[in-house]
Amino acid sequence: MNNSTLLLLSFSVGIMVVIQGGINSRLGILLNNSLLATSTALTMGASFTLIAVLITVKQFPSMHQLREIPIYMWVTGGLLSFLAVTLFYYIIPKIGISTAVTFGLAGQLIFAAIAGHFGWFNMPLEPITMKKVAGLFVMIAGVILIKA
Repeated sequence: MNNSTLLLLSFSVGIMVVIQGGINSRLGILLNNSLLATSTALTMGASFTLIAVLITVKQFPSMHQLREIPIYMWVTGGLLSFLAVTLFYYIIPKIGISTAVTFGLAGQLIFAAIAGHFGWFNMPLEPITMKKVAGLFVMIAGVILIKA
C-alpha cells in the first residue's frame, strides 16, 4: 500500500472514532450506564475481530512463540483500550463530542511526538524537530480556540 492510501486510511480512522464515540456514548445514555455501552462495543469488536482472524490468518503462532511474549503485553493493550473507550463514552455526553475528540487528539499528538522522539514501544525513531514543535503549538492553539 502506498503512503497516500495509508494516510487516507488514517484519516478515515479518525472519522470512525468520532462516529463510534457518538453512537456508543448515546448507547451509554440510553442504557444509563457507560460501562454497559463499553462492554457492548468491546464485545462486538472482539466478535468482528475473531471472524476476521478466522477468515484471514493462515498460520497461528506456536506455543513457544506465545510463551516468549511478556505477560504485560497480553494485558496492557486491552486494559488501556477498555479505559480509553469507557472514559470516552462517559465524557462525550458531558462536554460534547467535538471537545472530547479535540482534547483527545491533542493528548494523542503530544504523547505520540514524545514517544516517537524516544522510539518507545520499539517504534521507529521520529525526532522532534522545530517544525514538529511549531505544529504542536499550532494544534494546542487550535484546541484552545475550539474550546473558547
